[in-house]
Amino acid sequence: MVDLHTDEASPAVKARFKEGAVRVIVDRDRCEGNAVCLGIAPDIFDLDDEDYAVVKLDPIPADQEQLAEQAIAECPRAALSRGD
Repeated sequence: MVDLHTDEASPAVKARFKEGAVRVIVDRDRCEGNAVCLGIAPDIFDLDDEDYAVVKLDPIPADQEQLAEQAIAECPRAALSRGD
């Protein structure tokens, strides 16, 4: 993973992220693998080998925040939360 606060990240990569960016936390005790989040935001979420939701992007790029918020709101088990 590239640290966005160093010179290793390109300006284009840094531009996709902003200070205080949204992070999403998956509560594996609540997740049932319904994949609603994956349907809403396939660039952000995936299912692991045990069919639990996993977050592929951390933090969430600024251009994907609205989809992350929608996935959090629409999770049928309330297994997703913000972790800023």
